[in-house]
Amino acid sequence: MDSRTGLIVLLCLMGFTWAVPVKFLDCGSTSGKVSIVDINPCPSQPCQLHKGQSSSVNVTFNSGVESHTTTAVVHGIIAGVPVPFAIPNADGCKSGIQCPIQKQQIYHYETELPVKSEYPSIKLVVKWELRDDNKNDLFCIRFPVQIV
Repeated sequence: MDSRTGLIVLLCLMGFTWAVPVKFLDCGSTSGKVSIVDINPCPSQPCQLHKGQSSSVNVTFNSGVESHTTTAVVHGIIAGVPVPFAIPNADGCKSGIQCPIQKQQIYHYETELPVKSEYPSIKLVVKWELRDDNKNDLFCIRFPVQIV
């Protein structure tokens, strides 16, 4: 094997170690269906979110409806209580999605999840919704995280 082939193989293997799909639960997607959730960095679950840093969140989904707008709503579920979690940009149309949303098309939602330094060190479940024009969920997912 020459050095270029070896380098290509090495880079491909490195890519596989960074892009590990996250196990998630659908929590009521009524207007779409999620196929893949990626959080980076997240080499193992629950994903460890480091205080003072941001993680990228990428969700691939298929829309079952048309929509001119999308709005993200994020909560941390702590002891069964949903606590609103602010994200920098709730407008999904400015997060990798080309709006308007078309029915039966695949979309890649991409955003950042900032973790403030003052957050407590805790395990919780993140509930992430992306809502359409009618406030129905294009997707609703839940996944475990640990703030460290």
